[in-house]
Amino acid sequence: MAFYRQLGVIPPKRHTQHRDDNGNLYYEELMGEEGFSSDSALLYHKYIPSAIVDATEWKVPDQATTPNHPLKPRHLKLHDLFPESVWNDTDVVTGRRMILGNPDVRISYAVSKKPSPLYRNVVGDEMVYVESGTAKVETVFGTLEAEPGDYVLLPMATTHRWVPTGDEPLRAYTIEANSHIVPPKRYLSKFGQFLENAPFCERDLHGPAEPLIVEEENVEVLVKHRTSHGIVGTRYLMPNHPFDVVGWDGCLYPYTFSIHDYEPITGRVHQPPPAHQSFEGSNFVICNFVPRKVDYHPLSIPVPYYHSNVDSDEVMFYVGGDYEARKGSGIGQGSISVHPGGHAHGPQPGAYERSIGAEFFDELAVMVDTFRPLELGEGALACEDAAYAGSWNRNREASK
Repeated sequence: MAFYRQLGVIPPKRHTQHRDDNGNLYYEELMGEEGFSSDSALLYHKYIPSAIVDATEWKVPDQATTPNHPLKPRHLKLHDLFPESVWNDTDVVTGRRMILGNPDVRISYAVSKKPSPLYRNVVGDEMVYVESGTAKVETVFGTLEAEPGDYVLLPMATTHRWVPTGDEPLRAYTIEANSHIVPPKRYLSKFGQFLENAPFCERDLHGPAEPLIVEEENVEVLVKHRTSHGIVGTRYLMPNHPFDVVGWDGCLYPYTFSIHDYEPITGRVHQPPPAHQSFEGSNFVICNFVPRKVDYHPLSIPVPYYHSNVDSDEVMFYVGGDYEARKGSGIGQGSISVHPGGHAHGPQPGAYERSIGAEFFDELAVMVDTFRPLELGEGALACEDAAYAGSWNRNREASK
């Protein structure tokens, strides 16, 4: 992203001496993507960022998956995974439960009132959607304030921790990439500025406001990383707290983006899912379905047509409003529908006809479409509504 920011104290020219009031040098770190050929930031540390005292194994949450076989649509009830009795003992990093995954992306869910450990993911970027609750996300770049409806983008290798605030538990829907997560290229100029036809712009992205400096010694940091045997974890003991950055600048940093700032693209007839896209990673996209005026052709059918998107699995996370196409299926807030490639899917029986004449849909959902098949994590297997696959036929028979 070509949206440059600068925080704290930095020298007038990069890669030159930068000293504190006592003449001590700060340590410059280049955090960059794609081998010095893409976006980067320069961070100035009080202490050497490479220093560790010890490194031991950290067992990451269960990453195992099971194929969606036999092939069928699924309904997953995420709110069933975390009863109130566990909220005070769960955090949104180590308490994540794997829902869906493939070699490109993993989707997990957690509900918590407990601060997380310090953590960084060096497998890929993380996009965390805050379903409800509030939190401070403390990072090596500074602090982000996260509210319901916020996406929190955490670039690969960003050391951070989640601190829930307020009385309501933090419900976090995490999309972990094996790549970087960026706005769609079609909404950007050749230099990276958002174009006039983009459904959001730089003003909607909110980064840290000031540096966060913590003086503490012998600090643990959990690191998720890759080996030839898959995703593993390491626990570092660091001599100084990693939040020691006095200033930074660049185009790579964490930020929040509210789904409520997404301006929907509408038309006279039903718009296909790419009209709802907000971000993309390698072999997957993220889309928003928000309250909007719907199709206004005099003969339009506002709910989606039945479709078999043969190259994609479609995952819809229902986070608010009243989703017209799914009435009668048992889906509500906190539900996920999984519609796999190769299976035609669309509105529940009756919804097609009921939508005719509608002028506005009050719905809120986060969609992930993947271009390789998704498998089911242990969390999905624990909260599936097994009756969903037959709901089109069951509801059709009941309506006769």
